[in-house]
Amino acid sequence: MRSAPTILHLDMDAFFAAAEQASKPSLRGKAVVVGGLGPRGVVATASYEARVFGVRSAMPMGQARRLAPHAAYLAPRFSLYRSVSDQVMALLRALSPLVEPLSLDEAFVDLEAGGVARDPDAARRVGERLRADIRAATGLTGSVGLAASKMLAKIASEEAKPDGLVLIDPGTERELLAPMPVRTLPGVGPATGDHLRRAGIATVGELAEAGEDELVRLVGRAHGQALYAMALARDERPVVAERETKSVSVEDTYDVDIHDRVRIRLEVRRLADRCVRRLRAGGHAGRTIHLKVRRYDFSTLTRSETLRGPTDDPAVVREAAARLLEVVDTTGGVRLLGVGVSGLADFTQEDLFAQAAHAGEEEPGEEDDVADRSIPGREPSVERPVRRWTAGHDVRHAVFGHGWVQGSGVGRVTVRFETPESPAPGRVRTFSVDDPELEPAEPLPLVTSAAPVTSAGPVGPAGPVSVGPVRPVGPGPRGSGPRRPAA
Repeated sequence: MRSAPTILHLDMDAFFAAAEQASKPSLRGKAVVVGGLGPRGVVATASYEARVFGVRSAMPMGQARRLAPHAAYLAPRFSLYRSVSDQVMALLRALSPLVEPLSLDEAFVDLEAGGVARDPDAARRVGERLRADIRAATGLTGSVGLAASKMLAKIASEEAKPDGLVLIDPGTERELLAPMPVRTLPGVGPATGDHLRRAGIATVGELAEAGEDELVRLVGRAHGQALYAMALARDERPVVAERETKSVSVEDTYDVDIHDRVRIRLEVRRLADRCVRRLRAGGHAGRTIHLKVRRYDFSTLTRSETLRGPTDDPAVVREAAARLLEVVDTTGGVRLLGVGVSGLADFTQEDLFAQAAHAGEEEPGEEDDVADRSIPGREPSVERPVRRWTAGHDVRHAVFGHGWVQGSGVGRVTVRFETPESPAPGRVRTFSVDDPELEPAEPLPLVTSAAPVTSAGPVGPAGPVSVGPVRPVGPGPRGSGPRRPAA
C-alpha cells in the first residue's frame, strides 16, 4: 500500500445522458434515458433527473417508461461518446503514462508514475485541475476519487458523485470502510451479499471482525481471502496501462423472437462478419469461435469450436459459427444471438481450403444485410427503401440546418432544430420520412471553443473557474467523514 493518495479514479457523471443533454439545449435539466428503445431494450444510462424517479442502468426500458413516462428516451450515439472519451483520455494521459481505461467514461491514473503528485495536497490540486480541464474541453462533469489503492480510489469517486472530488487520507481507510455495506466492495454481488447477510455480516467492519477463516468457510478459499484483504483495505493491484484483449464478440437482442431457421442462419452469418471486422480493427486473429443463443424461455446456450490455428478470415468464422448453430435447438424461437472469437494472436494461419472455396466472395459492409443480397437471374429492385429515423440521432435539413430526431411514425418524422451552441431550445418541425431535403448527419462537437487552460485550470474573467465541490474523506482536519453516494 502507498503512503500517499496518488492513485486517481475518474468516473464521468451519467456520461451518455449528460452528453445528450449537452448536445440538446431543450433537454438540459430534464429527465433523459439512453438505451435500447425496443420492447426488449435496457437502460444504458439515466440522467440524475431521471434517477429521481427510480430509473437505473441495466433496467428494462419498459420498466423505465412506467417509472418516468415523461422522460426523453434516446438511442445511443456511440460516435459522439467515443469522441468525447478520446478527449478525456488525452487529458488523463497528459498526467501520467500509466492510465488504465475501464470503459469510455472511467479510468485509473497513477499520478506518482507521472511525477505530478507525491503527497495529498499535490494530488488534490491535480484532481481539481483535471475536473476543470474536462469541463472546459467537453462541457461535461466528472467525479474524482484519490486514494492509496485502486479499490479505495474507486470507492472515493462513488462518494464524490455527482461532480465532486473525494480524497481518502492514508491511515483512515479502515475507519472509512467499516460502516459501509459489504456490497461496496468490488466482487460482492447480490448473491454474495445476501449470503453474508444471512450469516450476520452486513458491513465491511463486520467482515473484518469475522476473520479470514470464517469468510473462507462461508464463500470459499479464494473469495474469502480476497474479501478479508479488502475489508482490511489491502489492495496491491497496480495501474496497468495496456490491458490485454482476450476475446472479441458481438451480439444482438431482437424485439421479436426469431423462429425462422433460415433467418437465424442469416443473422449468425451477419454477426460473424461484424465480429471479424472488430477482430481486424484490433489487429488480432483468433483460434476459438463461440456461438451464443438465448432462447424464448431465457435459457442461454453457448457452443465453441477451436481451429487448427488463428484466423481473421470472415469465411472461416462464418463456417465455424454455422456449424455450431447446426447442433443448437432453436425450436420455440430465439431472442438473442452472439458470435465471438477468443484465443487471440497477432498472426494468422490461413485456411487455404476455405480461401479457395470462397475466393472472390464479397465481404458485406457494416450496414449490409446478407438477406438483401441480389440473387443471380433476378432483376434488382428499383424501389427506394423507406428511411428509418432513430430518436435522438442527428439530421440536417437543407433549409433549417442541424437538428435531431424527436420521434417518427406513420410516415412522418419530427425534428427539433438546435445545436450544442443554441442559446435556447430549438423549434420543432415535422416532415415526411422520405423528404429529400432531410438527411442523416454526424454529431456536432459539444464544445467548439474552449477557454485557455493553465496549470490551475481554465481561466475566466475573475481567475480560475470553480468546478464544483471538493469533498475530502477521513477524520482530522481534511474532512469529517464519508459522504453518502448520490442517487
